Amino acid sequence: MPDFTTRVPALSILSGLGTQTGTDFLQELYGWVIENVQQEMISTRLKNQELSGLASAGSLEAKRFVNAVSQTYGTARGKHMGEKVEAKPVVVRLDVDREIVEEIEQKDIMLYGVSGLLARRAANHIQTIRRELERVFFQTGVDNGATIATVAGENIEDLMERMIQQLETTKNQFVDGVPRDMLHITASPKFYGQLRNYLDNGVNNAHILTNGENINRFHGVEIEPSVYLPAGTRALIQVRGSVAQPVLPRTYAAERIPLSEAWAVSLYYNYGTAVVTPDLIASLAE
Repeated sequence: MPDFTTRVPALSILSGLGTQTGTDFLQELYGWVIENVQQEMISTRLKNQELSGLASAGSLEAKRFVNAVSQTYGTARGKHMGEKVEAKPVVVRLDVDREIVEEIEQKDIMLYGVSGLLARRAANHIQTIRRELERVFFQTGVDNGATIATVAGENIEDLMERMIQQLETTKNQFVDGVPRDMLHITASPKFYGQLRNYLDNGVNNAHILTNGENINRFHGVEIEPSVYLPAGTRALIQVRGSVAQPVLPRTYAAERIPLSEAWAVSLYYNYGTAVVTPDLIASLAE
C-alpha cells in the first residue's frame, strides 16, 4: 500500500475543505487515476499477463514454450535422460518514459474548489494515457504481425472467414491450430459497419439485433470496433496474449511552484510494448 502521508503536505491546502480531508481525497484520487487507466480499453483484455520479473527493474520477460513431441517407448531410458524443455524468451523493455505535468493557478483553485478541479484534470489524464496505450498496442501489432492479402471482389463473409482461418490453421513448433474462442478481431468503425450492414441486411441474421450496438461474435470469434487502429488498417486479428504492454505508473502528486501562486499536478509513467507471438497476429489493410 502506498504511503499517502508523504504526499499530503504538498497539498495541505486541501485539509479542512468540506467534509472530506486532504488525506482521504488524495488516497481516493491516486487509486482512481492509476487503476482506471487499466479499465475500458480493448487492449487491457488482450494483453499478455504472464510476465516474469520486476517492472521496477526496467524490463519483464514472456516465454513461449515449444510443444512436446512424443517418442517411442524406451527412448528416454536409452538416452538416460528426457527431452529438454525449450522456451523462447521475449524481453519487454519499459523504455517509454512519459509525463503529464500541468500548472494550476491559485485563482483557479479558489474558483473551482480543489477537489473538483483535480478530479476534472485526473479524469482527463486517464483518458490521455488510455488513448496513448491503446494506439501503441495496436500499432505494435500491425507493425510486427503478418498481413492478410486482399482479394478483388471478395465478399465480406468470405474475407472474414479467410482472416480467421489464417490464424486458426497456424502450425509450428509452438502452435498446432488455434481455437476460435481464443481469437479476437479489432475492426475499424468503417469495416465494422460494413460487416454489421451485411449481417443486418444481407442475411437477416436472427441472432443479431439491428437496434443493438455490438455484433459480439462472428463465426465464433469475438469482434469489437475501435477508433485507435492505425490509419489505413481495416482490422487486426490476434490471439489473446499475443502482445505484452506492462505499465509502471508513479505516484500522482501535486506541489507548490516556488515564487508563485501556482500548483504543479504531475503524473509520470513508463511502459513498454512488444509482440510475444508474431505468428498469431495479422492485420488487414485498406
